[in-house]
Amino acid sequence: MKKVCFGRCVFMGWYCEKGTCKFCYRSTTSHKKRHAKKSRRSMASMITDAIIGKNLGWKFEYLTGGYANWDIDDIVEIAKNISYVYGEKIWVNLGVLDKGEMNKLKPYVEGICASIETVEGKLHDFVCPDKPIEHYSEMLKLAKKKGFKTSITIVIGLGEKKEDIELLFDFIKKYNIDRITFYALKPVKGTDFENTKSPSVDYYAWWIRKTREAFPDLDIVAGLTPKKVDYVKDILEAGADTITKFPAIRLFGSEKAELIEKMAKEAGKEFTGSLTKLPVNIDWDKEVEKLNIDEAIKKRVKTKLKQYLAKMH
Repeated sequence: MKKVCFGRCVFMGWYCEKGTCKFCYRSTTSHKKRHAKKSRRSMASMITDAIIGKNLGWKFEYLTGGYANWDIDDIVEIAKNISYVYGEKIWVNLGVLDKGEMNKLKPYVEGICASIETVEGKLHDFVCPDKPIEHYSEMLKLAKKKGFKTSITIVIGLGEKKEDIELLFDFIKKYNIDRITFYALKPVKGTDFENTKSPSVDYYAWWIRKTREAFPDLDIVAGLTPKKVDYVKDILEAGADTITKFPAIRLFGSEKAELIEKMAKEAGKEFTGSLTKLPVNIDWDKEVEKLNIDEAIKKRVKTKLKQYLAKMH
């Protein structure tokens, strides 16, 4: 039985210095007002996310978000701490990284993700006017030269056509991509796509299935939406290895979390980790004490852990 899992991103913040991708909630006026330019998550909260994820068997998808607010040395420190928690190198999705930044991240980072969103040129220029594909393409080539694995994100439902899948396949081959994360468009009020319907389950699964058929060894991640998770079976049967974009802490043990695990089983997959049951034999304080971090941060992590775990019980 093939194993599948849940993958969780850890965000450093929710402010975006670009804020112009036409489908994204970060482009809305309300989001920009709510999340100030200098707003950051604390180191303690990010480490807490990682500790919970590791001990519940959640795959670490990538470190992302709010990167323009952080100095690269601060980002390296975050990556180092999360890498220590998981006991392995992690992935990052931090915009366009240069050679110097990659060198600093290399001791703690295995893979680099590029938020391409769509590979159809004209559509990309419209949807993401301030994120030229060429900049990401050059980064992906450089990352490979420096020994990183590479990944891209693709949003389905932006206006692409089925025939565009050949462009995607060409891109994967050209840049020797190791992982792809698919997301289904979620229309957001205040964006250019607020009146656009999300793609049908069949259409979303079609992209995953065709990609799996073309690339049997590619690591495929597929995003969900918390309002509707009943298509988990479809995307796992289509060939996804990992599901993501589910608020696993807030909805831990919920009916939706239970449904995800149930549908994985119905798809004939072994769901590793848990979205419904906390481990019973873990001393959470000891998990914190294992880490080689500042004692003051350890104290804050212990407090955060108690708060998070209380929500999950």
